[in-house]
Formats: sequence, structure tokens, C-alpha cells
Amino acid sequence: MQLHELLSEKRVDCAIHAGSKKRLLEKLSVLFHEDVPEVDSQAAFQSLFDRERLGSTGVGNGVALPHGRMAGLTQAIGAFAILAEPIDYEAVDNLPVNLVFALLVPEEATEEHLQLLAQLARLFSDKENREQLLSATNCDDVYNFLRTFASGYQQAS
Repeated sequence: MQLHELLSEKRVDCAIHAGSKKRLLEKLSVLFHEDVPEVDSQAAFQSLFDRERLGSTGVGNGVALPHGRMAGLTQAIGAFAILAEPIDYEAVDNLPVNLVFALLVPEEATEEHLQLLAQLARLFSDKENREQLLSATNCDDVYNFLRTFASGYQQAS
């Protein structure tokens, strides 16, 4: 699966309100379910939450990449959120998080899972990319930027 295939417009929220990491994971799980009804929001939340208990997925620079495996999922799916107010996420640099890309992968996915996370890390490690996302005026711009970046990355790889 290509990074640009992970998202849909319905799984992008440009002003999500969440006062805590747990609440954010709950809201992301609902985003998954609302667009892909066969994804159980409770199971998605539990998968993301269980992974967080192993160690924070806050990768620094205001970015978190929560991810988890789900039984019954046939392909990886993603959801992206810009937080209305940054939250403490226990990130590696101890900075609050305001950009979050959540990833759910099939239970048996291993190499694909790691490749997708590496591509996401590359996207969000670039300061200009983060600034462009934060300065976007609407969700359509955010969605189009993410798809364009990811598609361009695939062609360059």
C-alpha cells in the first residue's frame, strides 16, 4: 500500500478538540469508524491505546504517530488531525503535540507497517511540511497536501 492511499477526506480533521492523549485516541478511533463502518471504534481505540502503553508515539516537533494492529482489517488505513490546542503527549522531546497521523494496519502486517511509519516520519520530520499543514486554511488543503506529498514521495522512491 502506498502512503497516499491511506487517507480519505473524511478521515482528516483540522481542528480536533482533545484535552488528553486518551481523548485524542478516542476521537481518532471514531474518525476511522465513521468513514469505514466495519472498523469498530472501540477495537481501534484499544489497539492505539495498547500501543501507547508500550511507549509514547510522540516523535517530537509537535508530531505523534499513534499506530496499532487490528484483527479483521484487510489493508492499512490512516487518519490525520490537527489539534485545536496542543496537548501533552509524552513526546520524546517533551513538547506538546498538535499534528497527529494515526495508522491502523492488519494484524499480520509487519514490513508494510514499518515502511509506512518510516514514510510518515519523513513527511513530518520536515519543518516546512509541518508549517504548511499548520498554516492551511481548510481541511481540503490539508488533505490535498498530504496526498500530493505522499504521491510525490512514492514516485521519488
